[in-house]
Amino acid sequence: MRVVAALGGNALLRRGEPMTVAVQRQNARRAAAALAPLARTHDLVVTHGNGPQVGLLALQAELDPGHGPVPFDLLGAETEGAIGYVLEQELGNALPGRELATILTRTVVDAADPGLQAPTKFVGQGYEDEEAQRLADERGWQMRRDGDLMRRVVGSPEPREIVELPAIRLLVDAGMLVICAGGGGVPVTRSPDGLAGIEAVVDKDLTAALLAEELEADLLLLLTDVEGVLVDGSPVELAGPEALRAFGLPAGSMGPKAEAAARFVERTGGHAAIGSLEAASELALGLAGTQVATGAPLPAGA
Repeated sequence: MRVVAALGGNALLRRGEPMTVAVQRQNARRAAAALAPLARTHDLVVTHGNGPQVGLLALQAELDPGHGPVPFDLLGAETEGAIGYVLEQELGNALPGRELATILTRTVVDAADPGLQAPTKFVGQGYEDEEAQRLADERGWQMRRDGDLMRRVVGSPEPREIVELPAIRLLVDAGMLVICAGGGGVPVTRSPDGLAGIEAVVDKDLTAALLAEELEADLLLLLTDVEGVLVDGSPVELAGPEALRAFGLPAGSMGPKAEAAARFVERTGGHAAIGSLEAASELALGLAGTQVATGAPLPAGA
């Protein structure tokens, strides 16, 4: 079976944890331990989030008066390489002898995408209300509430094409474990002059769904720090694409995961699951989280 596993930013950096290298490496080791059983029996492709990391790099760059702001496409490339390196190292240690590769991935988006005009994508750390307002006033950031704290949001256009798809497919077909499309891929637009990076963050889950579709994967796993989709405090164990959309899940958190699962299932007839990283093997077996499949009944009230 071919599996695409999308590691959410909160799966790699838990809420409230400091963004130190040691903490992120420890979490990457935890992710590797959860994914290793799948990699031993299936073709595995791993994608990952980068919201906290790209936000931190952006803040560091702005605080350096001699450096100035760094374009988000470059920040995305930096974090894609750094996180991919740590994941590749930890997965390699957990899977001795397994061939791995990390691919710096570009994702084509539409320059006129409405998502660029209505920011919803969280980046960076959380702030108390007063500090968030100060940063919004000083830096022109747009802020939204994420749990108990406020976080910066940026534009998040739809992924249209994965530039490095042929290389990724070649490596997967050769039996390699591939880490790619980190942070949704570096956002680029296409014009007669070629490709150019833009100021945005592509949603990682929607890119993972597109990647899984293009690779003809059997299963898409959307892994995060919660056990699955919750509606009015109750877990959703099984749902079809229509039901997931009807729940009206938040655009800044679970909404993109639900939409990614729905798209993959609708377009391929495959299977998707949303749940915690630690339960990755159980999710793949249909024994945990929120399972998404065609023909699932529409829950009452959805």
